[in-house]
Amino acid sequence: MTKDEITELLQEKHQTLLDWLESHDDEKWEIGPESKWTTGQQALHLLQSIKPLNDALSMPKFLLKYKFGKANRAVRDFNAIVKRYQERLSEVPEGLTFGPSRNMKVPKLKDKPYILNRLQVENKKLQYKTQKWKDKDLNNFILPHPLMGKMPVREIVMWTAYHIEHHTKQLQEKY
Repeated sequence: MTKDEITELLQEKHQTLLDWLESHDDEKWEIGPESKWTTGQQALHLLQSIKPLNDALSMPKFLLKYKFGKANRAVRDFNAIVKRYQERLSEVPEGLTFGPSRNMKVPKLKDKPYILNRLQVENKKLQYKTQKWKDKDLNNFILPHPLMGKMPVREIVMWTAYHIEHHTKQLQEKY
């Protein structure tokens, strides 16, 4: 995917999510299906996953190269990334989460406007940063993903668009 296609996809997936979250009954923000995250936790999880990506994309590239290395394979297309993520997700024991989303508190309804605003801001930042990176850098620099391992930046940004879609579908179907 080109940078323009990726940023358009990010915008589309985020807008679908935000439209759903804004129209969803406020009374259900702190409630979810049995033993599943609440609507608020789903939104917070997405915020917790995009923020570190934006932070990493703001780092000097020499630090990224030093910390994580450079890509040693061709970039996969969107469908291959989605397929691999679904495979890896199916291998994870039920209820296991990674990083800051582990043992996440339930956000209060009063936090909803802040979380939705931050999601929107972080999405815009990611689109902007993606556009500013050179194509060869998007393909050559890598970042770690807790489930997928090291991925070229282009792939992890495409995965982010799918991750938003994945959680939006969960919300639409189960909440």
